Amino acid sequence: MAFTSLLYCPIQLSPNPTLLSRHRRKTPGTVAAVPPLSTATDVSVVGNPFDSTTLAVIGGSSVAALAAVLSFTDPERRRQIQAEEVGGGDKEVVREYFNNDGFQRWRRIYGETDDVNKVQLDIRIGHAKTVENVMKMLTDEGSLKGVTVCDAGCGTGSLSIPLAKEGAVVSASDISAAMVAEAEKKAREELLEGKDELSSGLVMPKFEVSDLERLSGKYDTVVCLDVLIHYPQSKADAMIAHLASLAENRLILSFAPKTFYYSLLKRIGELFPGPSKATRAYLHAEADVERALQKVGWRIRKRGLITTQFYFANLVEAVRA
Repeated sequence: MAFTSLLYCPIQLSPNPTLLSRHRRKTPGTVAAVPPLSTATDVSVVGNPFDSTTLAVIGGSSVAALAAVLSFTDPERRRQIQAEEVGGGDKEVVREYFNNDGFQRWRRIYGETDDVNKVQLDIRIGHAKTVENVMKMLTDEGSLKGVTVCDAGCGTGSLSIPLAKEGAVVSASDISAAMVAEAEKKAREELLEGKDELSSGLVMPKFEVSDLERLSGKYDTVVCLDVLIHYPQSKADAMIAHLASLAENRLILSFAPKTFYYSLLKRIGELFPGPSKATRAYLHAEADVERALQKVGWRIRKRGLITTQFYFANLVEAVRA
């Protein structure tokens, strides 16, 4: 697949030094460039994000052989045990993870410290690229002063805080109380800058602990980044419909792409769970997400693929059809 600019007008992206410059100095290896966002569906033109050693392992006919071996493994049993330990299903596992070990891991990844390994640093860069793309999508439409934005699954505030700095009125939520507390702390530090009051025109984001299903209200824009990875497609359809019902004008989603290549990499990762891989990871085909949006009267206006060595995300902007 390849990005096709014949059908659509791409967004030309420019680096945002406030988001990326501090990370690029320590970037491990070669990071694939972020392609222009467009409404194209073909993304194979994006450079391969893995080095030649990795490709030597899974390249050529070995891909098929490896896929056959992986088909006999079953990580589902491990997942069932995880759910039983916390007394619930996917949602309970996610809440438990991001309030404990997962919180510590992802706070480091989303932060600015050097206490990260090569993979975590690469994911930090990928996530920063996603935030940069979203901010460009929003600011290209004009000033954000007074614009209401729902940041669904806000994590540690990596999008909520830049939005607030642009004057947006942000309602942010996360299933993890630990994440919300960290986001509130960072927002106060970055927006107040040691002062007693906010600068004129700025509004402190409103943070709350909530899962996506319980979100309510109406917002000019709803953004949900890197959260759908916790939802199987059967539940993702309903969640997309719910998020669309909260948005007046625009819905922005990012999700892990479902292709043979990425599905194979995910399957390999499941063989080596480790203490930090404690939740299910669901990939989503862009066509499935688009159909879910179309069912509720929305269409994708812009789309693209953000990729580094270890971070892959489809990013779509939808508007009412």
